[in-house]
Amino acid sequence: MTSLSRRAFVTAATATLLAGCGGGHTTTAPAANSAAPQGSSTPSRQPGAKKAPALTRSVPVTLRVPAIGVDTPVMQLGLASDGTVQVPPITAHDRAGWYRHSPTPGQTGPSVILGHVTVGAYGDGVFRHLAKLRKGDRIEAGLENGTTATFTVTTVRTVAKAEFPTDEVYGNVDRPELRLITCGGTRTGTGYLDNVIVFATLTG
Repeated sequence: MTSLSRRAFVTAATATLLAGCGGGHTTTAPAANSAAPQGSSTPSRQPGAKKAPALTRSVPVTLRVPAIGVDTPVMQLGLASDGTVQVPPITAHDRAGWYRHSPTPGQTGPSVILGHVTVGAYGDGVFRHLAKLRKGDRIEAGLENGTTATFTVTTVRTVAKAEFPTDEVYGNVDRPELRLITCGGTRTGTGYLDNVIVFATLTG
């Protein structure tokens, strides 16, 4: 990851996280003061999957999660003008979005993909069943260069938005990993109270 990308990545970790709620509700992520500094590497906190060698950088264009019926194009997301992470637009043809300041799927580090659980009047979002994933389920990221990066789910967590685990999601790891993020938990008039976070490791 370039130093510019790394700075933007850490900025996102310390900014308000708009994690695919589909209702405009925002989540304030904790400050990333304890996040691994640029150039460092900490052991993965997600055991249980065999390690695969890292892939070269290539932008994700599709995402398949067979266990929950996800087969979606992937768009690129950056930072909004207020410094928050962008999310995919609210449309009838909902798509997942890769945060382009994170590693591409298969590169060493945490690649981050966001999706909606609901899309307003259009109904269910692309990540509507994300919380149903279980350890061992497969995730396939189709890359621009024709390669498929295959990940295995290691952990699925539902956390209160006020307790979003910034370092665990954005902090450096020593192998290629993937984070899928959406909203979950109790729905209120303005959105959802929790985030659902899937942690996965490259296995093929």
